[in-house]
Amino acid sequence: MRALVVNCTLKRSPDPSNTEALAGVVVERLEKEGVEVEVVRAVDLDIAPGVVSEAVTAGDDWPGVHEKLLRSEILIIASPTWLGRPSSVAQRVLERMDAMLSETDDVGRPVAYNRVAGVVVTGNEDGAHHVISEISGALADIGYTVPGQAWTYWHLGPGPGPDYLDEERGREWAHRTGRAMAGNLFGVARALQERPLGPPSR
Repeated sequence: MRALVVNCTLKRSPDPSNTEALAGVVVERLEKEGVEVEVVRAVDLDIAPGVVSEAVTAGDDWPGVHEKLLRSEILIIASPTWLGRPSSVAQRVLERMDAMLSETDDVGRPVAYNRVAGVVVTGNEDGAHHVISEISGALADIGYTVPGQAWTYWHLGPGPGPDYLDEERGREWAHRTGRAMAGNLFGVARALQERPLGPPSR
C-alpha cells in the first residue's frame, strides 16, 4: 500500500517545516503498518494555476504529482493555517485536483474512489477546524473516502505565538491524534481494498 503526503507549507526546502514535522508522526505510524510513504513539498514544484491534470505551461510539475496521486491509496494534505484558512499552496493543489472529478477508471469509477484521505494542520493561531473542514470537504467532493478522525493538528491559538517546532505544549495530544489518524486511514484503506466501491449508480 502507498501513501502520499502533500506538504503545503509556504517554506521552500531546505527550510524546516512545522507542518511536515507533525505529518512525520502520521508517516511513522503508517510505515509501521508497512505502508510505503512519499512526501512532496508542493511549494518546491512549479504548479501552474488551472483545473486540469495535464501541463498548463511548459515546465508545469502537476502531471507528476497527479501520477503520484493515482499510485497512492492514502492521501494526506498537510497545510499551515494563515489568516484562519488553508495556505495558498493547499488551495492551488486542490484546484488542480478538481480535474479528477471528471476522470474515471476502466470500470467507470471516479479515480479517487477506493482511496482515503486525511488532513494535518499546524499554526500559531486558531482556525484548525476550519482548515480541516475546507480540505476534507474538497477531498470528499473529489471522491476520496475521509474516515472518522482522519486529521490531527497543532495550534496554540488564539493569536500569534510560537511554532510547533519551538514549543512542547500540545504536542502529546497532536501526536496521539496523529497516530490514531494513521490507524484509521490504514484500516479504511485496507477495507476498501478488500471490498471496493463500484461505479456510482446512474
